[in-house]
Amino acid sequence: MKKIAVMLLLCLFFVQVSAQVNADSDSVYVKANYQKFEYQIPMRDGKKLFTSVYVPKDQSKKYPVMMDRTPYSVAPYGLDQYKRSLGPSSFFLHDGYIFVYQDVRGRWMSEGIYEEMTPEKDTHPTNNDVDEGTDTYDTIDWLLKNLPNNNGKVGVWGISYPGFYTTTALLSRHPALVAASPQAPIADLYRDDAFHNGAFMLVANFGFYPGFTNRQDEKPTQRRATEFNAGTEDGYDFFMKMGTLRNSNTMYYKDTIRLWNEMLDHPDYD
Repeated sequence: MKKIAVMLLLCLFFVQVSAQVNADSDSVYVKANYQKFEYQIPMRDGKKLFTSVYVPKDQSKKYPVMMDRTPYSVAPYGLDQYKRSLGPSSFFLHDGYIFVYQDVRGRWMSEGIYEEMTPEKDTHPTNNDVDEGTDTYDTIDWLLKNLPNNNGKVGVWGISYPGFYTTTALLSRHPALVAASPQAPIADLYRDDAFHNGAFMLVANFGFYPGFTNRQDEKPTQRRATEFNAGTEDGYDFFMKMGTLRNSNTMYYKDTIRLWNEMLDHPDYD
């Protein structure tokens, strides 16, 4: 039994070492084979979305575009600051794509006001009728017209919240969008995320929104939000002492987190 335990520990050790070696190898490969660009891409309503683009240095052929739109930041920012790896996996990195990362509207370095799971509009009669579908369309259109050596094909991917933006990308109906991979996406705020079948997920949301809310205006920023410190590891005792949800503001948030207040003010599915 002891030998089996030792063997399992050794296997775990070598797996971790191998993963670290691969990560370091990818980091070196990114800098050696890709050049980074940063753009403020204009949307139809005049707002500009911050976009990081990693282009293969080998410009002897054309490449498809792989795009990830996220509310969680495209960091690191700066032309000399590179991601440690690119794409959904190391395989994509080495195959060669133009990799695009975008801060969605109202988040981090992009202009506009952020809206939770932006509702899609049925029609877009004016340039002010925007949603994630139109933002995706306008982004793809700009990329194809301004990035040299793209082959006219775009794929999008994302996990969790970025998976939601991957799903809405399909609604852009851009003819160049040929593939989309939404992985474990948020699909319905009231059924499988902030609320589970209508029941508010207090613990998950209470800890999430302070760290998520780094800005609530139209001003781009790289500032990170401050995580909430409950002062205890006993969550049951903490929430019992807090009492009702309204006390989350009177005792802690002081009405400073807009998205939290929106959920408290609108708890019902409609």
